Amino acid sequence: MTRPFLWAHRGASCCAPENTMTAFASAVESGCDGIELDIHLTRDGIPVVIHDETLQRTTDGCGPVAARTWQQLRQLDAGSWFAAEFAGESIPSLEEVLQTFGGRLRLNLEIKEFRAGMAVLELLGHYPSAQIVVSSFNDDLLQRLRSTNAQLPIAVLFDSGNWRQAVQFAQDLSACAFHPAVNLVTRPLIAACVHAGLPVSVWTVDRACVARSLVRAGISGLFTNDPATLNAVFSNRLSQPD
Repeated sequence: MTRPFLWAHRGASCCAPENTMTAFASAVESGCDGIELDIHLTRDGIPVVIHDETLQRTTDGCGPVAARTWQQLRQLDAGSWFAAEFAGESIPSLEEVLQTFGGRLRLNLEIKEFRAGMAVLELLGHYPSAQIVVSSFNDDLLQRLRSTNAQLPIAVLFDSGNWRQAVQFAQDLSACAFHPAVNLVTRPLIAACVHAGLPVSVWTVDRACVARSLVRAGISGLFTNDPATLNAVFSNRLSQPD
């Protein structure tokens, strides 16, 4: 069985607070191939790594991320909500992530809005060796990013609607990949992507049986909260007859 490309979803988020440097370091140790992370802008225009638009779920702060400066955000505790041992973990800036991990494995940057996308593109200009993919659910955002940068590696996220239209959109956009939710993946969808030359990476998959089934169906990548377990699953399978 072919080993899929393993994306650590918000880092190794099963064992460390999501979207933190500790979660990303754990992901690297797990043997994953890439890290998926989420980007928002601070009030002073700094791209930072956090999933939600607001702070309260994953930090001891509250209110919009965009209402705080970078200096204010970096003082927040982004680890205690997960476990006491991670107290004091901070929200990382995208630049910190690029400096530490940009040359080590691929980074999937999920962007929510165009202003953040432009800030990310500007920052990436200082890290030419970084291996990145930009992804979003927002088709208008992806079109605007494509019109700004014809060479930008773009992946289309898909969680609702007509998958045939979404795949066609990805083709028209010259996307490098298609990223559907696991509950929407069908063999016809996979076949259409393969025919279009679009690698399919599915989110979010933590169960080994589901991962194996998807790989047999023809997908090429998986997003997982537990990259260590899936890496072990597929490493073991490669040493055994299928």
